[in-house]
Amino acid sequence: MTRAPHLTSRLQGFGTTIFAEMSALAQATGAVNLGQGFPDSSGPPEVLETARRAVGTAHDQYPPGPGLPELRAAVARHHRRFSGLDFDPDGEVLVTAGATEAITAALLALLEPGDEVVLLEPMYDSYAAAVAMAGGTVRAVPLRAPAPAAGEVTRGRWTFDPAELRRAVTPRTRLLLLNSPHNPTGAVLDDAELAELAAVATHAGLLVLTDEVYEHLVFDGARHRSIATLPGMRERTLVVSSAGKTFSVTGWKIGWVCGPAPLVSAVRTAKQFLTFVNGGPFQPAVAVGLDLPDAFFAELAADLQRRRDVLVEGLHAAGLPVVVPQATYFATVDVRPVRADGDGVAFCRELPHRAGVVGIPVGPFYDPADAHLGRHLVRFAFCKRDEVLAEAVERLRRAG
Repeated sequence: MTRAPHLTSRLQGFGTTIFAEMSALAQATGAVNLGQGFPDSSGPPEVLETARRAVGTAHDQYPPGPGLPELRAAVARHHRRFSGLDFDPDGEVLVTAGATEAITAALLALLEPGDEVVLLEPMYDSYAAAVAMAGGTVRAVPLRAPAPAAGEVTRGRWTFDPAELRRAVTPRTRLLLLNSPHNPTGAVLDDAELAELAAVATHAGLLVLTDEVYEHLVFDGARHRSIATLPGMRERTLVVSSAGKTFSVTGWKIGWVCGPAPLVSAVRTAKQFLTFVNGGPFQPAVAVGLDLPDAFFAELAADLQRRRDVLVEGLHAAGLPVVVPQATYFATVDVRPVRADGDGVAFCRELPHRAGVVGIPVGPFYDPADAHLGRHLVRFAFCKRDEVLAEAVERLRRAG
């Protein structure tokens, strides 16, 4: 790999993301972009209207450092309603510039140089970079993909090996970083897996940082549960979420982190020197969204599940073995039946020219030592309008 001039050694290897490359390819070819995970429809009218009314008011200026009080209170109410967890909005809730800043600030605040972070892979691409910026080291534990037959659809679950998890923990391990519902696999950790992770964290005295931004986008009766709800876990866990996925406002970058006051205080110390504050007019709007009735969140998941099924059927019709996700925006396919060498990156670079559709290879979501585990996998997003999905499905069908 070519060394980037001037870039610190901690970030060597973190070049242009695969998302940027594939989005540029979509624009250059006119392909339907099912790569990057952002919706192409507007969020709830009452949320958008609240933001419009806030522009041109005092909300245009700096909000309080921890976040607008009404938003912190709404986050606490939302947690109590959906997870049963009680957080004090005045000391245990911190508003951030999206979940990405929450995670990065937490790692910067909690890691010493040389500390290790155990996480499940494939992993969202910012995790490894944030660990590196904090001077830490990734200890990756692979989620194993189910193996659909050629041209088939499987509802099998991605799972990890508890023995591999335990081996990943060393005396240098400081923190366990989780993501459930999981991007890019769409897996939802079940009670047995959460109990295993909690036991490992408790035995080794680890802090836990859990990314739950897809908490409401869960399908087929699967249930999201935060690891912080398990016995003995609340006092060692930071829970991260955001408004972007739930309310289709990924550009607003309003996130939050909740947890014990000493841990949240540590995160706030780092966060204040990153963005300080952000998104003043959007904070009251997100507060309105978090208080929407249960029916909104149920309908959101049901509509996205319908879109998932449209894409899964289209991928199946194109001869691609599909792993049906339990949650999130993404379905995963195995490209080996249509590409003998199983090179997912090459497949994604060719697909816009061959079929007019863009996906994202899963290989870059792995630690380099484990990239072979995801080399043959490609992720497609279904958080798109019906007509966009229909066009993508038809293009894939024609390309075969």
